[in-house]
Amino acid sequence: MTLGEVKTVLNAQLLCGEELLDHEVHTACGSDLMSDVLAFVKDQAVLLTGLMNQQVVRTAEMMDIICIIFVRSKEPAPEVVELARQKDIAVMTTTHRMFTACGLLFGAGLNGGVHIE
Repeated sequence: MTLGEVKTVLNAQLLCGEELLDHEVHTACGSDLMSDVLAFVKDQAVLLTGLMNQQVVRTAEMMDIICIIFVRSKEPAPEVVELARQKDIAVMTTTHRMFTACGLLFGAGLNGGVHIE
């Protein structure tokens, strides 16, 4: 699935990363706990979260996550979007709650990857 298809499935608004919309993504992770994200095996993934700080971008960069989607209509601060832009990470926002957004992506064929215990 491409990031453009993810955007369509979630009826999301793209805040940065238009040049990344053709990139393929294979998995998604939904969490507000960055420690849980760090336990997620990276693989051209999408991160769905309601957490609104720069640590989200820094965690995404460490895990090779190429897109952050903020759920529940949350709008990140301009400095969060700018940091993501500098790190070549797409940023979107969707009106869906995390559970619904994850379910929509799963139903469209995106899987959850592997979780490390």
